[in-house]
Amino acid sequence: MTATQQYFPTEVAATYRDAGLWGTRTVADEFHAVAVAHPGNAAVVTGEGRLTYAELDACTDRIAVGLADLGLQPGDPVIVQITNRLEAVVAWYALLKAGLVPVATLAAHRGHEIAHISRAVGARAHLVEAGTRGTDLVAFAHEQAREHPTVRHVLVLGDLPVAEVDPTEARRRVEAIQRAIDPDDVAVFQLSGGTTGVPKLIPRLHAEYWYNARAYAAFLGWGADDRVGHLIPIIHNAGIVCGVHAPHSVGACLVLTDHDLETAMPVLVAERTTVVLFGHVHYRAPEHPLYPALAGSLRTVVLSGAKVSEELFAATGRDGVAVGQLFGMAEGMFLVTPLDASPELRRTTVGTPISPLDEVRLLEPGGEDEVPDGEVGELCCRGPYTLRAYYGINRPEAFTADGFYRTGDLAKATTIDGLRAFSVEGRIKDLINRGGEKISAEEVELLLLAHPHVVEAALVAMPDPRLGERGCAYLATDGTPVTLTDLQHHLRALDVAKYKWPERVELLEALPRTKVGKLDKLAMAADIATRLENP
Repeated sequence: MTATQQYFPTEVAATYRDAGLWGTRTVADEFHAVAVAHPGNAAVVTGEGRLTYAELDACTDRIAVGLADLGLQPGDPVIVQITNRLEAVVAWYALLKAGLVPVATLAAHRGHEIAHISRAVGARAHLVEAGTRGTDLVAFAHEQAREHPTVRHVLVLGDLPVAEVDPTEARRRVEAIQRAIDPDDVAVFQLSGGTTGVPKLIPRLHAEYWYNARAYAAFLGWGADDRVGHLIPIIHNAGIVCGVHAPHSVGACLVLTDHDLETAMPVLVAERTTVVLFGHVHYRAPEHPLYPALAGSLRTVVLSGAKVSEELFAATGRDGVAVGQLFGMAEGMFLVTPLDASPELRRTTVGTPISPLDEVRLLEPGGEDEVPDGEVGELCCRGPYTLRAYYGINRPEAFTADGFYRTGDLAKATTIDGLRAFSVEGRIKDLINRGGEKISAEEVELLLLAHPHVVEAALVAMPDPRLGERGCAYLATDGTPVTLTDLQHHLRALDVAKYKWPERVELLEALPRTKVGKLDKLAMAADIATRLENP
């Protein structure tokens, strides 16, 4: 069974290809074609340096050959734990050119997450970055590899093997690797923001993944002269689609920075950025003293991660900047506000699908009956870049009988100026959205219940002005008080990623329950909101 047959029905894949949406090249070959067309254009710029398309294409050819010479084979999965650096973009394309399959984890993940993910895919290598704050990722990768059944190589960003061959020979070898790869094979594994356990693996295929990016760039009207600013983690679905592949699909430049506005804003201004994606953690960007200078070059601001206030919409849109919104997911579907739509639609909705063959339904949660426009239902979708199956597990409850993916998000459809657009109104999934990173409440609760003195545990979202939400742990114990510090020591011992740790604890004799005996998280969420308002 091919990857296409496994993840998309054959006739459905044929429909997308016949419509001209899916191409016939791998991601690596798609990038090379753009590099040939725009050799002198800047492909990526960071505070550390810059590379043209020709330079990025040539250096990644030689690194790809170096990786192959290590004995890594096409199809081998590679765990990727790196941050927003020039070398990150180099490594990304080098892995793809070598035929390897990046597994896009977070630099913040620890043994609890990485061990499971790496074993699930049978990772053959682990790519990390030296010198990160807080954790020695190089030492961590070696520690993981010692007891791992399949990992053979720990690769370090900036020190990847470079084959000592001339550019023509390097290109010949990369082309030979790519000829053996089907454009409908798995190119990348992304991670879900699932509600239970560690993240599920999302297979992204070469043709559909590149189309996802190309459609996003086309929807926003990007061209080769655009300079696209990106601050959120690059090895993340939004980072790869919106930050790397989308600008590179049209010969545009990626202006890559880290998430800190103090270091990001000078780079964005100096590089005359024309488009920028701001996550919720960056919604204070218009207050930065350099924002007026940035607005002087900006054409478009895309906001993603939380409801947009009238004040934020006006502040980001000053000096004629077009402001829109994005709602996307690693599983596929992108909703984006058309930039020529009315201000009302662009502020109050997350927009419309980006592909003509995207399909969206709002269904009764857990059911298959559609709700009328104006009413809230579960957002369900299918289309040319939305998954039909997770990797390695059978989860029929995640899909409707006819293949629509159940997102677990609640949405409402509204027609404004003749366009049917969607607004996100909440979620069914028990997730906490901490600055764009989704935390499974159930996963953390099970970890908290492993503490010897915790009898009941509930993780609820508490509002936060900077990150949107943080986790608050409501606990009932065996009579022994448990502090936030106690929980931190407990979760550190379990090697759990720090961003998942609760940031506040509330101790109760017993947790509130509904009439049917379930934990009453609505009551706890209301309680913590009141406590924060009245400290």
